[in-house]
Amino acid sequence: MNTNRDLAALFGRILLTFMFVYSGFGKITGFEGTVGYIASKGMPLPQLMAIGAIAVELGAGLLLLVGYKARWAALAIFLFLIPATLIFHNFWASPPAEFRMQQINFMKNFAIMGGMLMVWAFGPGRFAFDRDTV
Repeated sequence: MNTNRDLAALFGRILLTFMFVYSGFGKITGFEGTVGYIASKGMPLPQLMAIGAIAVELGAGLLLLVGYKARWAALAIFLFLIPATLIFHNFWASPPAEFRMQQINFMKNFAIMGGMLMVWAFGPGRFAFDRDTV
């Protein structure tokens, strides 16, 4: 057993999930604004899309945080980030004033996707409710 590795996995999961749990709660409390933002990007069924985003961000985020079905939760977040990154952080089509911010968010999401793949590949570590397998 490697306690340092398992502690690193625990703190890594906490750091990876904080943003998603926080954002999921924000989407619930600001539901109409979330729906409006999704609609502004030309997405169909923006209310349904907002509910789906909440389910992934909050649901999968909490599962990953506690380490229950963590590999599946990480994979769900990874897959969610692909279209979210391409649609909502498309820096190449942003106005000049937003270009750099959207580019940074695009790259940030790529880094988070890498972290999610690491959890999917190696699991949540020993300090988890479930040491699930893929």
